[in-house]
Amino acid sequence: MNEQHGQKCDFVGMDRRDFLGAVARTVPTWLMVTAIVPELLAAEAGSPDEKYRPEEHRYAMAINIHKCIGCGRCADACKTENNVPREPVFFRTWIERYRVPFEGEAVVDSPNGGIDGFPTEDHDSGTFKAFFVPKLCNHCSNAPCVQVCPVGATFTSQDGVVLVDKDYCVGCRYCIQACPYGARYLHPTEKVADKCTFCYHRITKGQPPACVEVCPTQARVFGEMGEQASPISRFMRFNDVTVLKSWLNTDPRVYYAGADEEVR
Repeated sequence: MNEQHGQKCDFVGMDRRDFLGAVARTVPTWLMVTAIVPELLAAEAGSPDEKYRPEEHRYAMAINIHKCIGCGRCADACKTENNVPREPVFFRTWIERYRVPFEGEAVVDSPNGGIDGFPTEDHDSGTFKAFFVPKLCNHCSNAPCVQVCPVGATFTSQDGVVLVDKDYCVGCRYCIQACPYGARYLHPTEKVADKCTFCYHRITKGQPPACVEVCPTQARVFGEMGEQASPISRFMRFNDVTVLKSWLNTDPRVYYAGADEEVR
């Protein structure tokens, strides 16, 4: 039995997730992270091939906004591949439509994440231009979600992918609140944080993420950073790329071509 702040906390009989939840509520965060995180980082999420060496890879994704047609196939494939709930509030990736008027700020919509397409744009409505922007976790090198997780369930793998170990996640939602890109949600049945993983179970076996594989216009590009011949390196050489919310200094690993000041 342990007593803190006038409340008793009985750890006997708890499973690992309940235990970590209790620890997160009763132990100072700095002490808990110091003691637990090294062990957690050694047990990375996903089931990579036994021959896979994460330290030999550094992944990133690039998106060409000029090529995106807003078909929503990427978002649909993501839900199917990763068992994301079909309700229209849960997404690992989604599509936003930006409509820029002749005067005023851009209007952004994303009905059902773009899976069902978008209503036809009325060109007489005063819209100067319209375009589509796929969104997802940015797999930041300086990720706020990793910094705030009290139990180390959210971490950056050796190959640069931000992952969530569901066995350790206690569903506190700190990471969801900390993500500046709105890329996380709490799974409605598992009660743990969920997000894009670049389809980690696929890329560690040499397969592309599902969203990249199904894109009919090749608007999404995925590959190894630092390899001159990789698709992502070629994309970076031949396109003027930017990242979302660069002023936050999160150092994202998702790059955009054609993203002007309207994109946020």
